[in-house]
Amino acid sequence: MKMILFGLILWLVPFIVSFAFVDRQGNFTIDETFFKSIMVVTGALVGVVLAVRYFRDVEIDYVNDAILLGVIWLVINFALDLSMVFGGFFQMTVVEYFKDIGMRYLAMPIYTIGMGYALVQKAK
Repeated sequence: MKMILFGLILWLVPFIVSFAFVDRQGNFTIDETFFKSIMVVTGALVGVVLAVRYFRDVEIDYVNDAILLGVIWLVINFALDLSMVFGGFFQMTVVEYFKDIGMRYLAMPIYTIGMGYALVQKAK
């Protein structure tokens, strides 16, 4: 349950932050490249903080938990974003979404799995 809750938070925080940089018509109020950089950094910061917090309660199977955590977060973020694409909130096709936004979410399982392996090494 914590994995899912943290995955929702991980999607929601950058989504809320993005409103500071987009007007009511959906236009960027700052340079688009800078906006994307802010979103990547925000997502990474929130994701790492949540992953560290998640792993506080994990005592065994670090790598298995890390893989599951990263995959669940990836699926949650894809599902919520794609609901926005299909709902018309994001003015882009699914292909454009994966090229512009979706590929960045692959960082989630990368850093969770990295943490899992680091915890295994620390436990030795």
